[in-house]
Amino acid sequence: MNGRIILAFALIMLVSQAWAQLNESANPPKDWFLKDPATDKVQGLSVERAYSELLKGKPSKTIIVAVVDTGVDIDHEDLKDIIWVNKDEIPNNNIDDDKNGYVDDVNGWNFIGGKTGNVNEDTYEITREYARLNKKFGNADVNTLSKKDKSEFQSYLAYKQKWEDKRAEDGEQFSFIDRIYSNAIFCIDTLKKFLKTDKLSMDAINSISTNNPTLIFAKSFMRNYYNSLGTSTEEERMDELKDAYETYKSGLDYSANPDFNPRSIVGDDYLNTSEKYYGNNQVKPVGGPTGDHGTHVSGIIAAQRGNNLGIDGIADNVKIMVIRAVPNGDERDKDIANSIYYAVDNGAKIINMSCGKADSPQKEAVDKAVKYADQKGVLVIHAAGNESLNNDVTTHYPSPVFKNGKSAKNFINVGASSWGSGNDFIGSFSNYGKKTVDVFSPGVAIYSTIPNQGYKNHDGTSMAAPAVAGVAAMLMSYFPELSAIEIKNILLESSRKFDGVVTNLPGSEKSVPFNQLSKTGGIVNAFDAVKLAMKLRGEKKVNR
Repeated sequence: MNGRIILAFALIMLVSQAWAQLNESANPPKDWFLKDPATDKVQGLSVERAYSELLKGKPSKTIIVAVVDTGVDIDHEDLKDIIWVNKDEIPNNNIDDDKNGYVDDVNGWNFIGGKTGNVNEDTYEITREYARLNKKFGNADVNTLSKKDKSEFQSYLAYKQKWEDKRAEDGEQFSFIDRIYSNAIFCIDTLKKFLKTDKLSMDAINSISTNNPTLIFAKSFMRNYYNSLGTSTEEERMDELKDAYETYKSGLDYSANPDFNPRSIVGDDYLNTSEKYYGNNQVKPVGGPTGDHGTHVSGIIAAQRGNNLGIDGIADNVKIMVIRAVPNGDERDKDIANSIYYAVDNGAKIINMSCGKADSPQKEAVDKAVKYADQKGVLVIHAAGNESLNNDVTTHYPSPVFKNGKSAKNFINVGASSWGSGNDFIGSFSNYGKKTVDVFSPGVAIYSTIPNQGYKNHDGTSMAAPAVAGVAAMLMSYFPELSAIEIKNILLESSRKFDGVVTNLPGSEKSVPFNQLSKTGGIVNAFDAVKLAMKLRGEKKVNR
């Protein structure tokens, strides 16, 4: 067996292991995250039980939830009736009818758009800071710098090192995926031609008897490939490979490219963080990120319940306010801050932010916006991140910890749990932190809406955060007299605790107690949260 074949086998086995982790919950029912741990034997949110046993027949109030993301397919069959409509704005008349500073903001606003289009790819934050500082210090003589400039020069060197490390990492990952993707295409095409078929199967591949080295390689490669599929089809897995290929290629071409800057599309004064009124009203994903992410997040929160389509969302009386601020790359602090202001000023009571990055040079602007949301009684729910990192050690932004060391009272940081109760109790990708992650919630194999009337499983803390947002919206809807802080406290206090459960530490095979991975050591549970809310309101106690 030559070196090329050995390398290919090493790569395919490694990627098979990665796929096994990403598909650690390949067998649960599509709506497992709505189900009850006791009756359905999965670590779900007990949503259906909360409705059937505690909330049936009770009045509720409509709650606006802002989804700060890539955009949402507002015409999706399972979402179109739950999209927020600004009734004070007349559509498409090019007039700011409600005088809120945003023209024709009928369903929300897009902070990554401008008069000529929308931002698709963008850079990493560390790339932007490296590029900014490199203009000043790239050819500087450190011996001639002032004391102030020498301090900034040290920041430049730190960003330069971070950027170089990230670009090297992206290059390695792209090379890895490129080889897998190229070999998969080569082997599939080779075997289809040999078998004279348009569709392969394991039986057909096993039937091949040959001494041809190329066919032996293709046959062996595809055996490993099929063994890695789990419940995925060949087409779905090739789509995943293609997405990974394009993601890492984009990282090299755009995200880690200091010469790339798409901000001229937006047309704002980017360094002026107090500037609010820029962007456009295109909340549907057109000319930018596909909207797969934002559409999926929205479905988890509030896909229309009981319509016999696709899925049921968690909250049954919600309107989704769509705010686009997340490109293919790192979101920008200014856009996140303005998204929060827009959401609060236009009536949102919950803001879901399934986004994050490794650096935040304009953090003060985001902190100020989060404090504003707190003053107005708005809850901010954020995904903890998908890097298998300890957020107590490596900060994942937006962070609830302010520059002065105090923490936002209205902020919930969410890690991702899985459906089982073994070593894969939490998502192998999930960030964690005893001090900085509040609680866990279902975030593995979550089935929800995607653009063009589609539905799909996704993994991530990006899915765990809207699951919490959905339960929070449920509580606010049925218990409108409770404040945002009271809702947060209920969610955390009522979370199901697992003091005796040991799980794998994300990113390793090290065993750790689950209760050491978050502040609460728990998973959000709708039934117990509603029960506690009823108790606080003085309603008749319901025994579990």
